[in-house]
Amino acid sequence: MTNWWLKILQYGFCFYTLAAVLFTSYVYILSPVIATFGLAFGPVEGLSTGYSKSSGVSSRRPLSLLTDSNEVHLDLDVAVPLDDNHWADTWPPGYASSEKVYMRRPGAHPQAIGNPSYALREETMLSKAFSEAMHPTRIIPFYFKASGSIDADDVTITTLVTSNRFRVLKQLVERYRGPISVTIHIPLPLHSFASLGPDHPSKTALNNLHALYASSPLFSEFVDVHLALSPFTSALSGGRVPSPEGEGGRQFNVWRNAARLFARSDFVMMLDVDFAVCTDWRGAVRDALRAAATPPIRHAARTAPKGRNGINSADMVRMLREGTAALVVPAFEYVKQEEGVDQRTFPADKEALLRLVKAAPPVVASFHASWAAGHNSTDYEKFYSIPPGSHTVYKVEHYQSAYEPYVITSKRVSWCDERFAGYGGNKAACLFEMYLSGVSFYVLSDHFLIHQSHKYEEEARREERKSNRKLYSDFKEESCLRYLYRYYREGTLRTERAANAREECKKIKNIAKTVSQLING
Repeated sequence: MTNWWLKILQYGFCFYTLAAVLFTSYVYILSPVIATFGLAFGPVEGLSTGYSKSSGVSSRRPLSLLTDSNEVHLDLDVAVPLDDNHWADTWPPGYASSEKVYMRRPGAHPQAIGNPSYALREETMLSKAFSEAMHPTRIIPFYFKASGSIDADDVTITTLVTSNRFRVLKQLVERYRGPISVTIHIPLPLHSFASLGPDHPSKTALNNLHALYASSPLFSEFVDVHLALSPFTSALSGGRVPSPEGEGGRQFNVWRNAARLFARSDFVMMLDVDFAVCTDWRGAVRDALRAAATPPIRHAARTAPKGRNGINSADMVRMLREGTAALVVPAFEYVKQEEGVDQRTFPADKEALLRLVKAAPPVVASFHASWAAGHNSTDYEKFYSIPPGSHTVYKVEHYQSAYEPYVITSKRVSWCDERFAGYGGNKAACLFEMYLSGVSFYVLSDHFLIHQSHKYEEEARREERKSNRKLYSDFKEESCLRYLYRYYREGTLRTERAANAREECKKIKNIAKTVSQLING
């Protein structure tokens, strides 16, 4: 009888030991490995992804693109078709995943023993992250996720696109050939996606997006696509009922924030999709970051200067990493709009650019030269005076609140205020708050962008600018008071970090007295 009980105990002990080994191996070894490789090489589980090889064939409307001499043709035959199952499976009632996001200690696995972690629904987290957007608005991150590896010290272009600008997005992807995080607006239907007809604008936009993503292997290698779903016709709809054909109220700053939030490198370039990347500023920044992280002796043969004015100076790299420096890439456009359509004819270095600028009459000029406040702080005359190949930067000395350059920054700088809808003030607001937070602007003397010409919706822009002018004025006052009070409470009001806020906020008439009392009190 004793032997019988002894055998039972032995078998029980063996079974317990085996179960403990399997559980421990799964929690501490197998599960983290699966999670790591899943995040690195495939779509995030639980997030809607439209790219499915198993989708069946369905009829689609042809993709309508601008018909000009530089048209990019997208082959719909290679697009992954979206059948009825796609709409049923991909679009739950809330248009967002119910997966949980774990808040945990750094370096600890959420399932590890003794590591209590807080689980938050993804939909809840995103609703808080974009709570200032006009609603209903739904953000779906990583609808498509690039398969290429991304270096933390790379520069991700963050941009935004509506479905009528797919052509220029493809051109940007083909020219940059680096990481891109793009927010694409898709009309949010007033009913469920599954109930829509095949020609509904929402389904057409999604079909066209699938065609675009399948049109070049560069998309799957470099481009992360995030969807912004909203039903609004425009920022100023004049009381009309929301229509799925709209452009989401042109919530540009909401879309910019989404693209930056989900960028997978530590540095980003906030760029409008209709600008051509003409020079390798990405390579210049990456080289500077690498040089700063490598012992100097190994880079003694470098030709780029390492003085205080060089892009790869220790001070510049430190400020870029800290988020206290923004690198400005000067923007240009063709004087005759018809000459700025074909990106293949654009200059590829500063020497060629200067020939076009100094021609009589000029072929190329600073971007939006008629609106001096927008870009003149770049000091184009100083840019022209620096010889090509100097590899230098110079500081923006005369900032003005309407300044809206295209900049390379740390991903961790201040976010864009989301109260703005439509044209006017939205990008300037991003840069203004960045400036108040202690960021200084430095111009890259060897690099530039050129705007690809296209027709503007002047009537819509005129009305939207009128509305946003007052909004921007209020925003500047609020931001100044908020930052100055913050610096005052921190005891940093008289430090270099607060210098931008002290000088800029004194210029605002309505709060000048309050600012003066705060600074001098």
